[in-house]
Parts: sequence; structure tokens; C-alpha cells
Amino acid sequence: MSWDPYAALGVPKSSSAEDIRKAYRKLAKELHPDVRPNDKAATERFKRVTAAFNLLTDEALRGRFDRGEIDADGNERPQFQPGAGFGGGFGSARARAGAGSGRGDVFEDLFDGLFSRGGTAGGRSFGMQRGEDVRYRMEVDFLDAVNGGRRRVTMSDGRSLDLAIPAGLNSGQTLRLKGQGLPGAGGGPAGDALVEITVGQHSAFKRDGDDIRMDLRISLAEAVEGGRVPVTTPQGAVTLSVPPNSNSGDLLKLRGKGVQTRPNPGDLLVRLMIVLPRKEDAELKAFVKDWSGRKSDIQR
Repeated sequence: MSWDPYAALGVPKSSSAEDIRKAYRKLAKELHPDVRPNDKAATERFKRVTAAFNLLTDEALRGRFDRGEIDADGNERPQFQPGAGFGGGFGSARARAGAGSGRGDVFEDLFDGLFSRGGTAGGRSFGMQRGEDVRYRMEVDFLDAVNGGRRRVTMSDGRSLDLAIPAGLNSGQTLRLKGQGLPGAGGGPAGDALVEITVGQHSAFKRDGDDIRMDLRISLAEAVEGGRVPVTTPQGAVTLSVPPNSNSGDLLKLRGKGVQTRPNPGDLLVRLMIVLPRKEDAELKAFVKDWSGRKSDIQR
């Protein structure tokens, strides 16, 4: 039994293409598998409204459907000549084959095969159209955008796939997934999925082109005497050499520890921040007093 694409979208036959798009967007948001996972009924209805949208936004196919030449699945409908009765047309061919030869079932199989699902007849394509592109928005973790990674996503037809995230991805960029959009009509190719990216923030790192900036807290003793201190980079923990007599605001560079663009990854720029203890520290007081005394002697 055929179905009504207008009823599937909940719009009248007089609806404009824009009305049909609005109705589809509203239903797609409600029925998308990402919104209603594991809901088979919603998934099936989503597929049905997608097929209805694909048919009714194709002007040529919509016209053929409205004239009764094809059904909602794109299958050809037999056309009867007005006033011909059973003396001509496809109806008479079926009647004669069934009544005279006793092989009506064989003829019916050939007849149905001639106008198969997809809208082809005798090898000729009727209204082959590429499916429309579908747009998505997705937030990507900061470190995945820096190092590259993979993200599992669910497409409009309920299928899941692993999306490759290239290193260096920025907010506002769009990834194109070929053939993952709306299905084509009449055997045409599917459209593409266009995924607009938003890169999340990180509590410690800031992007600066292909470089990354961060602050590193060090003690006064480490600043004065220098030393090796642990640093967590976007690629993991390393040890950083702090030179003696460092000041707050000094920048140290860890080459290749920034955005992992190939063949030349960015750098990690580490800004030193001297932090004093909040509680009274006798050793620190003695150190500062001794250091102040030495400074006075030098000035004299």
C-alpha cells in the first residue's frame, strides 16, 4: 500500500517548498536517532519523513507524484486512457494475459519488473537526482583538535561511523562526509553530511595559531636557583629546565609540543609564574633576608 508524503510531513498539498523544508527540519529534530536513541519507531518515522522531504523538494518528482504518474516510493503507476475501458492500455494487457494464456502471474512479474523501485523503465532513468546535503554541528574536545583523533557520530539514517578529526581543526571549520547526506531519488547518489565544528575550551591551554600557550607555577627557589620541573603538555608529561634567575613572565619554549600539524608541529610556549607560599615559611624568610643583605652589600 502506498503512503502519502504530504501526510508524513503534516503539510497540505498546496505547501510551498519552504513550508516543506520547515516541516522537515522540525520533525527531523524531534525524530533524529541522536535525540531518540534505541527508539525503532522514531527511526522508521525519521526515514519516512526524510523520503517524503526528498520527493517533495524535487520539483519534477513532486509534479509526477501529484499527477499520479508515480507513487511515494518513486514507482511508476499504470496509466489508463480515458474512455478506453479494457480495450487498451496496461489494464487490458493484464486482463488478456490472465484470461487467455493462463500465464497471468508470469506477465505480472515482468510488468512489475519493468517499473521497479527507483523509477527506471527499459534501462532509462526517470528523475535521477542527487540527495540534499545535511548539516550538523559538533563540539570537538580541545586536545582532539590539537592532536587529531576520532569521534563516533550517528548519521540521519541511524548508522554510526567513526569521524576522523584532523589535527589543527578550528572552530567554524566544516568537515564534509561524502555520501552521508539525504538519499538520492531515482537511483541518484546520496548527498553529503556537512559537520560544522566548535572546538571546546581547555582549563590550562590556549591556542595561538599552531602554538599553544600555558602558565607554569614555580617556587621562588626554583626561579632563583633554576632546576627541572614537570610540565603536562597536550601530548603528555615532560620535564622542563628552568634557568637560574628566572622571573615571572619569562617565556620558555618546548618545540613540537603544540598543535600537531604535519610536517611542522607548533610549539608549547610556557610562561613562568612565581608563586609564594601563603603560610609563613621560616626558611623562605631567611632566604629572602639573606638575599636582601647580599643585594645591599653589592649596591654599596
